[in-house]
Amino acid sequence: MDALEEAQARHRKENKDLQGRITQKKKQATKKTRKGVNDECAELERQLKEAQAAELAELRGDAREDEPDVESEPENDTSVAPIQDETLAADLQKTTISDPAPSEDAQPKRNRQKERLARRAAEQEAEAIKAEEEAAKLPNWKRQERTAMLKAFKTHKLDEKEIRPDGHCLFSSVADQLDQAGIDLRTKNEAEKTEAFRYKAVRRTAAKYIEGHPDEFEAFLEEPLPSYVQKIENSAEWGGQVELIALAKSYNVEICVLQDGRLDKFSPEETEEEAKKIWLAYYHHGYGLGEHYNSLRKSP
Repeated sequence: MDALEEAQARHRKENKDLQGRITQKKKQATKKTRKGVNDECAELERQLKEAQAAELAELRGDAREDEPDVESEPENDTSVAPIQDETLAADLQKTTISDPAPSEDAQPKRNRQKERLARRAAEQEAEAIKAEEEAAKLPNWKRQERTAMLKAFKTHKLDEKEIRPDGHCLFSSVADQLDQAGIDLRTKNEAEKTEAFRYKAVRRTAAKYIEGHPDEFEAFLEEPLPSYVQKIENSAEWGGQVELIALAKSYNVEICVLQDGRLDKFSPEETEEEAKKIWLAYYHHGYGLGEHYNSLRKSP
């Protein structure tokens, strides 16, 4: 998969996650706050659309095609009229004819292909230098994100537990938090009780909830619900807003997600039993594979 395809795949996931966030915000809005929430959601959609469009434009670049130069040169007439006089022919055979010395003013034949290649190489070098200069002016998103997160950890008195950065990181982080809270993960076997495989039980729980509540999720999926549920349960498909909503309601917990210093909450169904809180850290710039979740434990 090339850089453009990876960006497009990530954009689809970002769009899906944003729709999940918007749904959650609109569900929690009251009559008094609905207009403000709608305006905020519209602005989030606009910002994401502009950022994605700019990234795709940069990856695609401007296609240039050089038309081959066609230079026709007159053919030299090499035909020589037959010599009719046999005596003259014999004299010519005995005579050595030297090619005339090239004139000092004669110009070497131009190599158009080499000129085109040299011109293109110069253009590419200039573009690379310009790109480096522009990149140097950009803010260091990774550093800014980390600074904001560390400040939020201190505010909420949380310690970060690193989770392996792979497609299971959201589910592994939730599993760690549920284990810390003493909540049953609903494992099927002994293997799923080990730290390395606890995510499987969480994946299955999310998939079953989504499958059982199609009206709540189908509008936000880019594929048929059955195939989506299959991927969530049995593959390394990344989890996002949809899965967080499903897990909060399935395990009856309030999932608090710190992202770039701000706090997003995913609430459970309203029940008489008080819901426990679990904490996750979400990174957009901090890891090479892209989006990532870590578990956040209360400081001792």
